Amino acid sequence: MTEITPEKDSPEPALFLIHVLTASGAPIALIALLAGARGSWGEMFAWLGLALVVDGIDGPLARRFNVAERLPRWSGASLDFVIDYATYVFLPAFALAASGMLDQPWNWICGGLIVFTGALYFADNGMKTPDGSFKGFPVGWNMAVFGLMVLSPSQASTIAFVLVCCVLTFLPIRFTHPVRVKRWRPLTLTITFIWLGTAAYAVAGGMALPGLGAVVLTLASLYLFSVAAVQQALERYA
Repeated sequence: MTEITPEKDSPEPALFLIHVLTASGAPIALIALLAGARGSWGEMFAWLGLALVVDGIDGPLARRFNVAERLPRWSGASLDFVIDYATYVFLPAFALAASGMLDQPWNWICGGLIVFTGALYFADNGMKTPDGSFKGFPVGWNMAVFGLMVLSPSQASTIAFVLVCCVLTFLPIRFTHPVRVKRWRPLTLTITFIWLGTAAYAVAGGMALPGLGAVVLTLASLYLFSVAAVQQALERYA
Protein backbone atom coordinates (compact mmCIF):
# COMPACT_ATOMS: atom_id res chain seq x y z
CA MET A 1 0.00 0.00 0.00
CA THR A 2 1.42 3.38 -1.02
CA GLU A 3 1.90 5.79 1.81
CA ILE A 4 0.35 9.20 1.22
CA THR A 5 2.37 12.03 2.70
CA PRO A 6 0.92 15.44 3.52
CA GLU A 7 2.96 16.91 0.65
CA LYS A 8 1.53 14.50 -1.94
CA ASP A 9 -1.97 14.94 -0.56
CA SER A 10 -1.95 18.73 -1.04
CA PRO A 11 -4.07 20.03 -3.92
CA GLU A 12 -1.98 20.81 -6.99
CA PRO A 13 -4.08 23.81 -8.14
CA ALA A 14 -3.01 25.64 -5.00
CA LEU A 15 0.63 24.89 -5.77
CA PHE A 16 0.23 26.36 -9.25
CA LEU A 17 -0.34 29.73 -7.58
CA ILE A 18 3.41 29.79 -6.93
CA HIS A 19 4.00 29.72 -10.71
CA VAL A 20 1.36 32.44 -11.05
CA LEU A 21 3.33 34.52 -8.56
CA THR A 22 6.52 34.03 -10.59
CA ALA A 23 4.74 34.85 -13.85
CA SER A 24 3.42 38.09 -12.35
CA GLY A 25 6.92 39.40 -12.92
CA ALA A 26 6.13 39.58 -16.66
CA PRO A 27 3.39 42.24 -16.46
CA ILE A 28 5.46 44.04 -13.84
CA ALA A 29 8.33 44.13 -16.34
CA LEU A 30 6.00 45.50 -19.04
CA ILE A 31 4.78 48.28 -16.75
CA ALA A 32 8.41 49.08 -15.88
CA LEU A 33 9.25 49.27 -19.59
CA LEU A 34 6.36 51.65 -20.25
CA ALA A 35 7.56 53.86 -17.40
CA GLY A 36 11.08 53.88 -18.80
CA ALA A 37 9.78 54.69 -22.27
CA ARG A 38 8.25 57.86 -20.76
CA GLY A 39 11.56 58.70 -19.14
CA SER A 40 10.16 58.01 -15.66
CA TRP A 41 13.25 56.17 -14.46
CA GLY A 42 12.35 56.34 -10.78
CA GLU A 43 9.01 54.71 -11.49
CA MET A 44 10.68 52.12 -13.68
CA PHE A 45 13.09 51.11 -10.93
CA ALA A 46 10.28 51.10 -8.38
CA TRP A 47 8.53 48.44 -10.47
CA LEU A 48 11.81 46.56 -10.86
CA GLY A 49 12.10 46.71 -7.08
CA LEU A 50 8.70 45.04 -6.81
CA ALA A 51 9.88 42.38 -9.26
CA LEU A 52 12.93 41.85 -7.04
CA VAL A 53 10.65 41.26 -4.05
CA VAL A 54 8.57 38.74 -6.02
CA ASP A 55 11.76 36.97 -7.09
CA GLY A 56 12.84 36.76 -3.47
CA ILE A 57 9.57 35.13 -2.42
CA ASP A 58 8.70 32.64 -5.15
CA GLY A 59 11.90 30.57 -5.00
CA PRO A 60 11.72 29.75 -1.27
CA LEU A 61 8.02 28.93 -1.65
CA ALA A 62 8.72 26.60 -4.59
CA ARG A 63 11.42 24.78 -2.63
CA ARG A 64 9.32 24.65 0.53
CA PHE A 65 6.44 22.90 -1.24
CA ASN A 66 8.63 20.86 -3.64
CA VAL A 67 6.83 22.29 -6.66
CA ALA A 68 9.36 20.95 -9.19
CA GLU A 69 8.45 17.32 -8.40
CA ARG A 70 4.77 17.80 -7.66
CA LEU A 71 4.04 19.86 -10.80
CA PRO A 72 6.52 18.33 -13.27
CA ARG A 73 4.67 19.65 -16.34
CA TRP A 74 5.60 23.24 -15.49
CA SER A 75 9.24 24.30 -15.23
CA GLY A 76 9.54 26.93 -12.53
CA ALA A 77 13.24 27.30 -13.34
CA SER A 78 12.55 28.14 -16.98
CA LEU A 79 9.79 30.56 -16.01
CA ASP A 80 12.07 32.21 -13.48
CA PHE A 81 14.86 32.60 -16.07
CA VAL A 82 12.49 34.32 -18.51
CA ILE A 83 11.33 36.82 -15.90
CA ASP A 84 14.79 37.37 -14.45
CA TYR A 85 16.33 38.06 -17.85
CA ALA A 86 13.74 40.77 -18.46
CA THR A 87 14.03 42.40 -15.03
CA TYR A 88 17.69 41.83 -14.16
CA VAL A 89 19.22 42.29 -17.62
CA PHE A 90 17.10 43.62 -20.47
CA LEU A 91 15.29 46.49 -18.76
CA PRO A 92 18.38 47.80 -16.93
CA ALA A 93 20.27 47.67 -20.25
CA PHE A 94 17.43 49.65 -21.82
CA ALA A 95 17.70 52.23 -19.03
CA LEU A 96 21.45 52.54 -19.50
CA ALA A 97 21.12 52.89 -23.26
CA ALA A 98 18.11 55.23 -23.39
CA SER A 99 18.50 57.50 -20.36
CA GLY A 100 21.29 59.68 -21.67
CA MET A 101 23.83 58.38 -19.18
CA LEU A 102 26.15 57.51 -22.07
CA ASP A 103 26.76 59.17 -25.40
CA GLN A 104 26.47 57.29 -28.66
CA PRO A 105 27.85 54.81 -29.56
CA TRP A 106 28.77 53.85 -25.99
CA ASN A 107 25.14 53.51 -24.97
CA TRP A 108 24.63 50.94 -27.74
CA ILE A 109 27.91 49.17 -27.00
CA CYS A 110 27.42 48.92 -23.24
CA GLY A 111 23.73 48.07 -23.51
CA GLY A 112 24.48 45.45 -26.14
CA LEU A 113 27.22 43.88 -24.03
CA ILE A 114 24.89 43.67 -21.04
CA VAL A 115 22.13 41.82 -22.90
CA PHE A 116 24.68 39.60 -24.70
CA THR A 117 26.67 38.53 -21.64
CA GLY A 118 23.47 38.25 -19.61
CA ALA A 119 21.99 35.81 -22.12
CA LEU A 120 25.10 33.64 -21.98
CA TYR A 121 25.14 33.71 -18.19
CA PHE A 122 21.58 32.43 -17.91
CA ALA A 123 22.60 29.47 -20.09
CA ASP A 124 25.42 28.52 -17.69
CA ASN A 125 24.44 25.42 -15.71
CA GLY A 126 27.40 26.03 -13.41
CA MET A 127 26.41 29.51 -12.27
CA LYS A 128 25.81 28.35 -8.67
CA THR A 129 28.52 27.20 -6.26
CA PRO A 130 28.04 24.63 -3.47
CA ASP A 131 27.79 27.33 -0.79
CA GLY A 132 24.94 29.09 -2.61
CA SER A 133 27.04 31.84 -4.15
CA PHE A 134 27.06 32.79 -7.82
CA LYS A 135 30.11 31.99 -9.93
CA GLY A 136 30.87 35.16 -11.86
CA PHE A 137 29.00 38.43 -11.78
CA PRO A 138 25.36 37.31 -11.52
CA VAL A 139 24.06 39.88 -14.04
CA GLY A 140 22.47 41.92 -11.27
CA TRP A 141 22.18 44.87 -13.62
CA ASN A 142 18.97 46.09 -12.00
CA MET A 143 20.96 47.08 -8.91
CA ALA A 144 24.12 48.05 -10.81
CA VAL A 145 22.48 50.39 -13.31
CA PHE A 146 20.28 51.86 -10.59
CA GLY A 147 23.38 52.67 -8.56
CA LEU A 148 25.09 54.23 -11.57
CA MET A 149 22.05 56.36 -12.34
CA VAL A 150 21.69 57.61 -8.77
CA LEU A 151 25.38 58.16 -8.03
CA SER A 152 26.08 59.70 -11.46
CA PRO A 153 29.77 58.84 -11.92
CA SER A 154 31.65 60.12 -14.94
CA GLN A 155 30.91 58.57 -18.32
CA ALA A 156 34.36 56.98 -18.41
CA SER A 157 33.81 55.41 -14.98
CA THR A 158 30.40 54.09 -16.04
CA ILE A 159 31.82 52.52 -19.19
CA ALA A 160 34.72 50.99 -17.26
CA PHE A 161 32.38 49.55 -14.62
CA VAL A 162 30.11 47.98 -17.25
CA LEU A 163 33.06 46.45 -19.09
CA VAL A 164 34.56 45.06 -15.88
CA CYS A 165 31.24 43.47 -14.85
CA CYS A 166 30.83 41.91 -18.29
CA VAL A 167 34.28 40.32 -17.95
CA LEU A 168 33.58 39.22 -14.37
CA THR A 169 30.49 37.38 -15.63
CA PHE A 170 32.77 34.63 -16.96
CA LEU A 171 35.45 34.52 -14.27
CA PRO A 172 35.48 32.04 -11.34
CA ILE A 173 34.95 34.78 -8.77
CA ARG A 174 32.11 34.39 -6.28
CA PHE A 175 29.29 36.85 -5.75
CA THR A 176 27.00 36.47 -2.77
CA HIS A 177 23.37 35.50 -2.60
CA PRO A 178 22.13 37.37 0.49
CA VAL A 179 19.73 34.62 1.56
CA ARG A 180 21.34 31.35 0.49
CA VAL A 181 24.93 31.97 1.57
CA LYS A 182 25.15 31.14 5.29
CA ARG A 183 28.54 32.70 5.92
CA TRP A 184 28.13 36.22 7.33
CA ARG A 185 24.43 36.01 6.44
CA PRO A 186 23.12 38.26 9.27
CA LEU A 187 25.54 41.01 8.23
CA THR A 188 24.86 40.53 4.53
CA LEU A 189 21.09 40.63 5.02
CA THR A 190 21.43 43.77 7.14
CA ILE A 191 23.50 45.47 4.43
CA THR A 192 20.99 44.33 1.81
CA PHE A 193 18.08 45.93 3.69
CA ILE A 194 20.13 49.09 4.15
CA TRP A 195 20.75 49.15 0.39
CA LEU A 196 17.06 48.62 -0.37
CA GLY A 197 15.99 51.33 2.09
CA THR A 198 18.47 53.81 0.65
CA ALA A 199 17.38 52.90 -2.88
CA ALA A 200 13.72 53.50 -1.96
CA TYR A 201 14.69 56.89 -0.54
CA ALA A 202 16.48 57.72 -3.80
CA VAL A 203 13.44 56.75 -5.88
CA ALA A 204 11.18 58.88 -3.68
CA GLY A 205 13.62 61.76 -4.13
CA GLY A 206 13.59 61.65 -7.92
CA MET A 207 16.61 59.35 -8.38
CA ALA A 208 18.84 61.57 -6.27
CA LEU A 209 20.53 61.18 -2.91
CA PRO A 210 22.03 63.75 -0.53
CA GLY A 211 25.67 63.40 0.43
CA LEU A 212 25.27 60.95 3.32
CA GLY A 213 22.76 58.85 1.40
CA ALA A 214 25.15 58.56 -1.53
CA VAL A 215 27.91 57.41 0.81
CA VAL A 216 25.65 54.77 2.38
CA LEU A 217 24.52 53.47 -1.01
CA THR A 218 28.11 53.34 -2.25
CA LEU A 219 29.42 51.47 0.79
CA ALA A 220 26.52 49.02 0.80
CA SER A 221 27.01 48.38 -2.92
CA LEU A 222 30.73 47.77 -2.47
CA TYR A 223 30.04 45.28 0.32
CA LEU A 224 27.46 43.31 -1.68
CA PHE A 225 29.66 43.40 -4.76
CA SER A 226 32.81 42.11 -3.07
CA VAL A 227 31.91 40.16 0.07
CA ALA A 228 31.85 36.72 -1.57
CA ALA A 229 35.18 37.38 -3.31
CA VAL A 230 36.66 38.32 0.07
CA GLN A 231 35.31 35.10 1.58
CA GLN A 232 36.74 33.17 -1.38
CA ALA A 233 40.17 34.73 -0.82
CA LEU A 234 40.06 33.98 2.90
CA GLU A 235 39.29 30.33 2.17
CA ARG A 236 42.14 30.08 -0.30
CA TYR A 237 44.77 31.64 1.93
CA ALA A 238 43.53 30.36 5.30
